[in-house]
Amino acid sequence: MDVRAKHPVGLLLALLLGACLLTGCGGGPHAGDGHARSLQQRQQEGRARQVADAWRGSASAAAWSEGYYPMADAVRIPRSGWRGKADEQAYERENFTLRTDLPTASAGHGKVVWKSGGTLSRPLWGARKAYRSFARGDSEGPRLTVTGVRLGETTITTSRGTATVPAWLFTLEGYDTPLERVAAVPSKLPAPPITQAGPGSAGGLERLARLAGIAGNGRSLTVRATHGACDDGPVVKAVETDESVVLYASVAGARSGPCTAALLEESVGVELREPLAGRILLDAFTGRPVPYGESDGPSPSWT
Repeated sequence: MDVRAKHPVGLLLALLLGACLLTGCGGGPHAGDGHARSLQQRQQEGRARQVADAWRGSASAAAWSEGYYPMADAVRIPRSGWRGKADEQAYERENFTLRTDLPTASAGHGKVVWKSGGTLSRPLWGARKAYRSFARGDSEGPRLTVTGVRLGETTITTSRGTATVPAWLFTLEGYDTPLERVAAVPSKLPAPPITQAGPGSAGGLERLARLAGIAGNGRSLTVRATHGACDDGPVVKAVETDESVVLYASVAGARSGPCTAALLEESVGVELREPLAGRILLDAFTGRPVPYGESDGPSPSWT
């Protein structure tokens, strides 16, 4: 036997092994990462389908279909728009001066009337509470002046379509049309028929921050989703049924290693196969309807 023939073979095997360790061979780390991502996506979609199934035909869904849930800003600026940058800045900073008396009597109840049919009586915000919802600023700079207020009506997009609702109409100095603040109090959210997903469960599912807008065609949604400083941003997908649209959010390209603890928020567009119409929009993580508006902003609709 020629033992010298074994040495080149052994050297070649060692070189091949080293190359595999450096770059990955066949079913190495890259293939494993792809399999893990695929498993996570299946888990996320599976959770979304569980949420859809739980809401289908439930008492919660019935309560939602009968309630008043605004899906647009509760505060409307004058129809002509702002006269200039100074007034726009005053509104953004919530800087207002009140030069009129606000009604102090209880506003009682008012009627929500849907364009598609149906009405609902709802309690109303008082004028002072309505004013304080958008006039909370006390900073230096330009201000808008309120010179009058009365109870009137406006229209707003809701979970059941467009509705005419009571609204406080605030007259602003220098404007022909008022600033409107919806007065009707939203219905109480029904208890969800499914519990919230646990931390780290459902394949890295994330909570959605809020719904930011619905396009006129009803098929294009804009949502606000969160992510960290060491990733490629949020990803939002949808599971659609005849009764609901369940959005499930995750983060793409998360990188290991040191990273700041910053929580970032980003707008994400979601295209649906069919218009949202009367279907309930749900968050797969919480199992609840996706809220509209910032909870501490000037015009949240419901939380």
